[in-house]
Amino acid sequence: MPVFSLKIGPEEPVYVIGVVCKLVDIPIWTLRQLDKAGVVRPKRIGRKNRLYSLRDLKRLEYVHYLMQKKRVNIHGVKIILEKEG
Repeated sequence: MPVFSLKIGPEEPVYVIGVVCKLVDIPIWTLRQLDKAGVVRPKRIGRKNRLYSLRDLKRLEYVHYLMQKKRVNIHGVKIILEKEG
């Protein structure tokens, strides 16, 4: 069986919203709201499909921490991320 490795850069948009939802444990509707608020900006394919990168996933893991553990709302998350640069 051939072995190969994929080299996907951290900026490559490859994850669809349904997969991201499961990987970061954030509901799809919340992911859409985070996109709308500008917290994360997945690449758009067509008008509806969002593709997330590994960098987006890392950011969303932090967003999940802020929302679940620290009880910060989406607006607060956006302010925190902007201040952190």
